[in-house]
Order: sequence, then C-alpha cells, then structure tokens
Amino acid sequence: MKTIADQLPPEIANQIHPDRRKNEAAYWAARDRLIDQYRGQWIGFAGGKVIASGSSPVTVFHAAEATGLHPFFICVGKENEPSRIRRLTCPYDASYAGEALPVVRVEFRQASGSAGLIFDRVIPDTGADASVLPWADCQTLKLSPSSGVQGLISGVVGSSAATLVFGVWVWLDGREYPCRLQVDFVGNERILGRDVLNQLEILFRGPAAEVVVNP
Repeated sequence: MKTIADQLPPEIANQIHPDRRKNEAAYWAARDRLIDQYRGQWIGFAGGKVIASGSSPVTVFHAAEATGLHPFFICVGKENEPSRIRRLTCPYDASYAGEALPVVRVEFRQASGSAGLIFDRVIPDTGADASVLPWADCQTLKLSPSSGVQGLISGVVGSSAATLVFGVWVWLDGREYPCRLQVDFVGNERILGRDVLNQLEILFRGPAAEVVVNP
C-alpha cells in the first residue's frame, strides 16, 4: 500500500521525520484491533498505541503533537476521507463586480505565546474542515516538513491529495486559538477553517461588507 507520505511531492516526502513513517506503518498493522473501540474518532498513534483520541480533530492533533512522539494522525474507519477545503476563486475587492468575499487579517504562530506572522486576505470559510496556507506562506513561517504530519486534503469536488498538517496557533481579536493547519502545495489562497471558526463567534455583515469577530 502506498503511504500518505509517499504521495507528497518527492522533495517534501524526503524530509518527513522517519518516526512519522514508522508510526503510519504501525497504525495500519494495528488498525483491525483498533476499529471497534475507536471507529469514527480522531487519534494520534505512536509507539504502537493510541496516545490521544476524541471527536475534535484540532484538539486531538494538538494533544498528540504535544507528546513529541511524531505520531500518525487519522480518523479511524475514515482513513481515505480527506479534509474538505472549499475552493474559492473570488478575492474580496472593493472594485470587484461580483459577490464580495469576506477576508480577515490573521496572525499565525508557530508556537503558543510567541509572536508570529500576520497574513492578510485570509478567507473565513465555514465550508473548510481545517485551515490552509500555501506552501510559500508555511515556509515564511519556518515550518519544516520534518515536523509536519502526513494527511489528505481535497476540494468540494475532485480527488484528494497528500498534504502536511501542522499544529500551530492563530491570534485573532486578542485571543489565541489552536489551529490544524494544512499545506496547499498547488494553490495560493489562505483559508481559516472550522478548526478555528468553531472556537469563536463570528458575524458576517454582508450589507456592510465586514466580518465582526466575537461581536
């Protein structure tokens, strides 16, 4: 079976931490004995066992990564279902003749409590399972493939593609939120997904063409 890691661009796959590959292989070897107990749950798997589990992928992801064991991260029983990311093509622009697209300025942080980088034109998208940044932005954040977790990503339609997932933090409206950041190796859009949006209140004021966070 071709691993998720092997589906990444070769120059990225070569930098995956070897323990990530080992834990992915070990997961598949143990999967049949895990299915009854963990079906439908997100888990972090390392050292031949489940080290974190639950229904919230962003919570489980951060808990698993905090162990430093380079775990494999997956939803048991739904291993081939990618994180769905809605593909949007219309940038928000005051001169745009079509429907306006709300955007926000978001600070992405590599580590909790540390200053990060502010990106503009980030699309708050309730149709996206997780947040997404282009690979160029991830490189600017100094995210290394060796610390990423292999995963799958897809648009609303079309086939899935391999990605890397990072446990980072988002600073927005004076608060910090855990984020499950996925890399887009092809596109160039910045998306704030439900991994973060479900942690805050957000008001889309269409007639005023503004987004209000925690009104």
